[in-house]
Amino acid sequence: MAPRRISLGTFPTPVEPLPRLAAAVGLQPDDLWIKRDDLTGLGGGGNKIRKLEWTVGAALAEGADTLVTTGAPQSNHARLTAAAAARSGLDAVLVFPAFPGTSHSGNLVLDGLMGAHVVWAGNVDASHLAREAAAVTEQLRRQGKRPALIPFGGSSTLAARGYLRCAEELKAQVPHLRHTVVALGSGGTMAGLVAGLGAHRVLGVDTGALAEVAAAVREFAAPLSPTSATDLTADMLRICHDHIGEGYGAFTDEVAAALSLAARTEGLILDPTYTGRAMAGLVSAVRSADIKPGEKTVFIHTGGLPGLFGHPDAVRFAEERVTAHQRPASP
Repeated sequence: MAPRRISLGTFPTPVEPLPRLAAAVGLQPDDLWIKRDDLTGLGGGGNKIRKLEWTVGAALAEGADTLVTTGAPQSNHARLTAAAAARSGLDAVLVFPAFPGTSHSGNLVLDGLMGAHVVWAGNVDASHLAREAAAVTEQLRRQGKRPALIPFGGSSTLAARGYLRCAEELKAQVPHLRHTVVALGSGGTMAGLVAGLGAHRVLGVDTGALAEVAAAVREFAAPLSPTSATDLTADMLRICHDHIGEGYGAFTDEVAAALSLAARTEGLILDPTYTGRAMAGLVSAVRSADIKPGEKTVFIHTGGLPGLFGHPDAVRFAEERVTAHQRPASP
């Protein structure tokens, strides 16, 4: 049976020029464009909607009444899984690796607003979190529910089909596209782009979400690629690992600079975990001449704005900018 996709977002998302940002990073004004996948609509928008159209479609086809998934407490994927569940008339259960009280803002607020149930798994690593999610799914099944387990980050070969469709949009919207820059978390977004555009045209900026992220991208992309799976090797992938800092969720000086630069030049708001890192990676790629003036480049805005308000270091940084720019009132 062919995979079933349901409609959850508004597509195609627009592509817009970034001439002031292009000039600021050392590109020509017409070189840099942005794909607005933060404007996908449902639940505050973001890249996960494209993936959920496929994974929730599969869950509904199997008769599911509950979606179960995992992520960090500020997970964009968890937020949008809750939104997709609400839109589809399903329950949502989110399994997080922390304790109650870890966070009271950002994505977590929206999870609650959309009626998601949260299971706190404590301080566990990725493998333990996956086992806890599987245990929660089995418990729901014993209770008579029909749960579907959506993978970490919403990423799988099936989910990557969402970004295979995005690649087709980009081909039509940006002729002569040379580079596509995107945050790399659980791997599905980059995988779909690689399958649709070719590995040479996609630069993924690692956020530190997975230890073996290149292997994940290859695993998800290879079955969708027009070439054979053996032709797509991990070393063919363009991945920048330079902006992880102390780990996933860490707020680095380069990310802070990228947030400020995008906001000051284009009024463009990025988040500190994903798109901020991706923009820092774009800046460094221009400096190293991996991206050169005259080469058409698209930055994929994968959303994540609520996460900005759930990140205390990013909020503190922004508040300091307000203080620094204060002016006295007129006499």
